[in-house]
Amino acid sequence: MNSNSKRLGLMVAVVLLTAIAIYYYIDYVRYKAMHAIPPGLSRFDVTGPVPSCDSWKAHMPTVRDPKPYRIYIDARNRWRSKIAWQFTKDELTQILADVRTAADMGDWGARALLSYFYLHGLGPLPKNKVLDQDEFKSVAIARMAVEAGQAWGYYDVGVAHQYGYGGAYYDLDIAWAYYLKAAELGSPYAQMALAEAYLHAGRMDAEAQMLQCAYQQGHGPAASQLARIARLDRKYLESLRLEQDGLRFGSKESATYLFLIFGGDEGTMFRNEILVPLGFGADPERYRRYKEISDALNVNPDLRFGRLDSVLPLPPAELPEWRGIQDAMDPEPAGPPSY
Repeated sequence: MNSNSKRLGLMVAVVLLTAIAIYYYIDYVRYKAMHAIPPGLSRFDVTGPVPSCDSWKAHMPTVRDPKPYRIYIDARNRWRSKIAWQFTKDELTQILADVRTAADMGDWGARALLSYFYLHGLGPLPKNKVLDQDEFKSVAIARMAVEAGQAWGYYDVGVAHQYGYGGAYYDLDIAWAYYLKAAELGSPYAQMALAEAYLHAGRMDAEAQMLQCAYQQGHGPAASQLARIARLDRKYLESLRLEQDGLRFGSKESATYLFLIFGGDEGTMFRNEILVPLGFGADPERYRRYKEISDALNVNPDLRFGRLDSVLPLPPAELPEWRGIQDAMDPEPAGPPSY
């Protein structure tokens, strides 16, 4: 091989190696950019300061247009009126159309519900399916909420990054950065996520602080979790009161616990351990009423029971007349709609 051929071969090798190096460098830069914490977010440090309590409602629009709100809430109530498989295709088609209409008119509740429909689909059976899953559209709506500074959007985008769907690539650091921001903005779901992280890190005070933040916003799962902690500390009366609050906030878990403890056979152990030391025992009428509420929550987890104590107080209070769960439910709010 002459010197020219050697020189040409060397040049070709250099060019190839340079091209390969550039390719991997660009790929590395792209990867770093994709996995950088987005602007405006901070990396979550489980040993760092605990976010202060805030309310998600404080970061929603101060004025809500009554017209799309009424379209949305009527559609949502129809969607929550049955178990999913009981709907006809026509019913779900109309519900979806109304939610889309309200979302297009700017109602954020409707947009959040539409995002949920895209994430899970609508209609569980071939005969009533009206919407296939579209995770990209779901995350796109959540990103709109992020742009608007709303807590629920940050939380939902965080979930998308945690599991890697809808164009949100899998990255736990980014997911937790979104959860941190959502918690700072008052998302009770994000506050619960941080509480669990603090628990695993052994920071019980920080866990309790986040649970209290969510509880103060009327978040049922937070009340249920605080009730379990109270039971572990043998604070049984406090635990019962927290479960009652959880039910008031719509916690199915609290409803199940309360109906079991007052009458179900599965609740005998808890009844003997908790109710009996407090001077209470099985109560068939309380059992029946809690069971009725629990069954209703199975169909409609949106139900809230702000008047619970007036019709189903904890013992030793006497039980008033019971005409059904409607007497325990929150009344329709007066005045213009709000978030």
